[in-house]
Amino acid sequence: MSHHATIISPILMVLFLFQSCAPVMRRRPISQASNLKKVSEFNPIKKKIALLSFYNESPIGGDDLAIVATEEFRREIGRSREFIIDPEGESVFGSSKEIYAGGGVKLAQLSRKAKMSGVNVVIFGRIKEARIRQKSDEIGFVRKVKSLAETYVEIKAYDVLSNKELFSETVDGNISDDNLKFYQAESEDNLAYRQELLRYSVRVAVRKFIPKVIKVGSRLDWMGRVAKIIGTKIYINAGRVSGINLGDILKVITEGQEVFDPESGAMIGVSQGEVKGTLEVVDYLGADGAVCILHSGGSVTEGDFVQLY
Repeated sequence: MSHHATIISPILMVLFLFQSCAPVMRRRPISQASNLKKVSEFNPIKKKIALLSFYNESPIGGDDLAIVATEEFRREIGRSREFIIDPEGESVFGSSKEIYAGGGVKLAQLSRKAKMSGVNVVIFGRIKEARIRQKSDEIGFVRKVKSLAETYVEIKAYDVLSNKELFSETVDGNISDDNLKFYQAESEDNLAYRQELLRYSVRVAVRKFIPKVIKVGSRLDWMGRVAKIIGTKIYINAGRVSGINLGDILKVITEGQEVFDPESGAMIGVSQGEVKGTLEVVDYLGADGAVCILHSGGSVTEGDFVQLY
């Protein structure tokens, strides 16, 4: 018995030592996961978009296609981490149709109002063309109609801060019913079928714009505004939803001035405002606001603009 005990005891000792080390080995990945979580919780700053309802100037598809285009853009841009859509944007600028009718003049006139509301980019657009082409194929005793939907969508982006157009582009959403994996039988409702093809075509076109908007938007400076000052607390119109983090340092700047060419009278751009000081974000307020305290400088007033330091 003593001989067996001598053999077993070293094995038990090894097992005991292994088990005693096991919790230590588990704690490291838990700690690493915790650190990764903290990094992932850091919010990227998001620019605010005013999305104006698109309109359909084609005689085909009606307002339904315009609604599909607008909602597709809203859904797709909402998936990005670059932008949030201002729910009040259209109340400031009106619809895309109104902007086109005014030749874009309304945008320049309302750019300051947009800055005050925290909007960085205005997106507007239209469906320029929409049509369906169809041909019949005899397959045995079955007659099927193959269709091609053609749509052309134009979208424009306007930078409120610099008061100028960022880009204007037209793309197509041309598809055949092969994309939808079904064909139109002669006895089916042809009108509803054609409309569904056009809707899909418009969605395809709108999706092509998203990478371009994200790329252009990533090069823009984010800008917010001092909304209210009460005692030592300074409230700004951007918070958790916009990607503001507690501890962020923001610089306070005055509004830039529009610079015009003295010969042509054309606006060259907007000058940089002067830095008045810095703020530190200490708390969140409401749906998307933040509370700050003065970090350096002074003479901060309501209506001043803020940017990340």
